Amino acid sequence: MATTKYEITYIIRPDMDEAGKAALIERFDNILKENGATIIDSKDWQKRKFAYVIGKYTEGVYHIVNLTADDAAAINEFDRLSKISGDILRHMIVKRED
Repeated sequence: MATTKYEITYIIRPDMDEAGKAALIERFDNILKENGATIIDSKDWQKRKFAYVIGKYTEGVYHIVNLTADDAAAINEFDRLSKISGDILRHMIVKRED
């Protein structure tokens, strides 16, 4: 089966302390790894102001993960768990063609 490249961008609550944010990123990186994905890089992009209020927040920390996966199990599990996490405000998963 061919390996597919993905890019996941998610927005973390801006009021989290550094230790909490690092634990959240490690947790979601491990979810991807445990479900068969290989992480190429996982890094903070920047804190940005929103065009509209999300929850009670007007800004958030954007985090980007580039990864490869043989099937969609890791992506599906990330999607499921990020939807129920109160610390991730929004997320977007993009299948890369390059």
